[in-house]
Amino acid sequence: MANPFVHVELMTTDVAKAKEFYNGLFDWQLEDIPKMDYTLIKVGEGTGGGMMKTVQPDLPSHWIAYVQVEDAAAATEKARKLGATICKEVTQISGGWFSVITDPTGATLGIWQMNCCL
Repeated sequence: MANPFVHVELMTTDVAKAKEFYNGLFDWQLEDIPKMDYTLIKVGEGTGGGMMKTVQPDLPSHWIAYVQVEDAAAATEKARKLGATICKEVTQISGGWFSVITDPTGATLGIWQMNCCL
C-alpha cells in the first residue's frame, strides 16, 4: 500500500472566520455535519478535508494531514516504537479509525484507517 494523503483538517480558533475566508479564497463546497461541530471541505477532485474548532484553547490554528493505513492501531504502535509522541490514541469515528502523532522532529501527522480496510 502506498499510504496516500487522504484528508487534511483545519483545527481553528474561529470556525466562522475560517469558513468565510476559505469560501472566498477557493472553490470549495463547505458542508456542516449535523449533530457534530464539524464542516466537511469538498474540493471535487483531489484530497478533501474538514475544519473544526481547536480542542485545546492554547493551540493556535493549524492544518493537519492524514495518511491512509491498513491498520491504524499497528501504524500508531509502529510510530511509537520509532520515537513518535502519540497525541491522540486510536479512536473510532464514523467511517473508520484515526490517531494523531508527532514525529521525532516535532511534525504532527494524522493516521487514518477506513472501515473497509479491516
